[in-house]
Amino acid sequence: MENKKFYITTPIYYPSDKLHIGHTYCTVATDALARYHRLKGEEVMFLTGTDEHGQKIENKAKEAGVTPKEFVDRIVEGEGGVKALWELMNISNDRFIRTTDDYHVSAVQKLFRKMYDKGDIYKGTYKGKYCTPCESFWTESQLKDGCCPDCGRPVVDAEEEAYFFRLSKYADRIRDLLENTDFLQPRSRVNEMVKNFIDPGLEDLCVSRTSFTWGIPVDFDPKHVVYVWLDALTNYITALGYCNDRYDDYDKGWWPGVNIVGKEIVRFHSIIWPAMLMSLGEPLPKHVFGHGWLLLDGGKMSKSKGNVVDPYILAEKFGVDALRFFLMRTFPFGSDGNFSNELLIQTINTDLANDLGNLVSRTTAMAGKYFGGTLPEGCGTWEAPEDCDKDLTALASGLRDRYEDAMEQFAPHKALDEVFKVIQRANKYIDETAPWALAKDMDANGRRLAHVLYNLLEATRICGILLSPFMPESMEKLFAQTGAPAEGRTWDSAAQWGALPETVSVTKGENLFPRIDMEKAIAELEAAAAAAKKAALPAVEVEPQLTEKVDFDTFCKSDFRAVKVKACEAVKKSAKLLKFTLDDGTGVDRQILSGIHAWYEPEDLVGKTLIAIVNLPPRKMMGLESNGMLISAVHTEKGEECLHLIMVDDAIPAGAKLC
Repeated sequence: MENKKFYITTPIYYPSDKLHIGHTYCTVATDALARYHRLKGEEVMFLTGTDEHGQKIENKAKEAGVTPKEFVDRIVEGEGGVKALWELMNISNDRFIRTTDDYHVSAVQKLFRKMYDKGDIYKGTYKGKYCTPCESFWTESQLKDGCCPDCGRPVVDAEEEAYFFRLSKYADRIRDLLENTDFLQPRSRVNEMVKNFIDPGLEDLCVSRTSFTWGIPVDFDPKHVVYVWLDALTNYITALGYCNDRYDDYDKGWWPGVNIVGKEIVRFHSIIWPAMLMSLGEPLPKHVFGHGWLLLDGGKMSKSKGNVVDPYILAEKFGVDALRFFLMRTFPFGSDGNFSNELLIQTINTDLANDLGNLVSRTTAMAGKYFGGTLPEGCGTWEAPEDCDKDLTALASGLRDRYEDAMEQFAPHKALDEVFKVIQRANKYIDETAPWALAKDMDANGRRLAHVLYNLLEATRICGILLSPFMPESMEKLFAQTGAPAEGRTWDSAAQWGALPETVSVTKGENLFPRIDMEKAIAELEAAAAAAKKAALPAVEVEPQLTEKVDFDTFCKSDFRAVKVKACEAVKKSAKLLKFTLDDGTGVDRQILSGIHAWYEPEDLVGKTLIAIVNLPPRKMMGLESNGMLISAVHTEKGEECLHLIMVDDAIPAGAKLC
């Protein structure tokens, strides 16, 4: 087979300080695809990494009391960080890029200038809506109920000098790319992009910021930093050596490649990314595949929603390979999937313990019991094959082609479905041939019995080869137990019935996938999650409670109300004060000033529902009138005062009285 290059990438991840199982989904899938192409004999380059710039990280670092670089270093390189998670999940990436890497920084500056010199980047003023968590710019028409259409959070008004990319210039070419090629998959994503972004008219894209500093400076105008998505998207080519001399793979045929991404960032990868490459005069990716989300309780997994699932706990409890298998087996790759621990355990018990594990255990046990662990010469053929023999051999012999069709269509769940059709057929074959009955008369049935066991081992060998991209460590154990030699574990041999030596020797080993007690496991998971949550709580000091009593009538004179933050801004010439414009349910905006700027950025508070005392007499602060007081909780942590605004359910209407 002629060796060919296959380049595949995951998106580079924002280095969250709490990783959940959803973070692993895309990377495990990409790893399985990379291993599949290596299995076929192709030369593979698999890239992943971390997206480390932007206002969101600058804010997080400020909250943590460290520099942005210290913040991302800890989360990427530290214990329990991104690299540690990929090692845990047995991710076989060939290269890892950080957007703070020097070579990437200089490359982004060079390609920004290229696009500027071409006239595709120009200076202007940005005025519009910005979602800080998503680091996305939006027009009014793109908002959903006034909020970010991606994450549903409130957006803020933004106005600043900025550079713009002439995205509108490439609208027709992008439409043609989406509608008339298989560039974007699955096809349903095409309709979303065209309807939501192309049809309303592509507007030029703001590609620099001046309101914060944590980013790649525009080298010819250093007060600007490059928009984080332009910075992040180009990693796919800078990691190969484009516009830098760290690597020289870009000119060696590795690009174009395949970008595997989550559906929430398909817009960036299928519209902005190809337009940038068109501007640079570089080839477009072969494909962008936008997979769905893992959902928990009907919603996307998110640390901010408090519904994360710890991959470390799950991997320790059930094994990395079982977790990898579950993610790829259970959910159609292009669609959303509802995660639950019960479904995870059920999948492990049904597919791995009952079907695959049972097949290996029964077959090796019978080979050991009836033939001392080594099958005799001549067991690979049978002069009068029965229908069940023909069914099993035909299904297993054609498995590789069906599996390949599914994998080439980015459908690992379908590939696994084909494998388990063979495994299930093999288990049925045991019941049909009843080896224990044949063994009662070895003189008359010994050769037939040996042939039956050979067929089972051969079907298992083929399935093991094709399962190895998903469960690499477990399949090595399977091959060791079933006696498949190295030459019988290759891609070519997966299409050859009879590649297993007739005198194969088996070794009865430990159960590959022990059955799990559902009730016990769920209880242990809940206990582990509770313990982890408790361990993560910081050691805090709180002020002692007051001993002076307040009579009930005096307390009732304070009017506590729910208020909605309509606008929030820093007070000029004050390092502490924020000015809030609040909806208090009266129909007239209420202004309150609060000295909390050390803990909160104003744009993060817009849209939040807070608690205020509204019947305090007004007072002047920095020449501005404040009518009331927002309620906060204060404690001391590591010698520093920490403040938390009391935020309540947004379903509570403005003006609701606390009682």
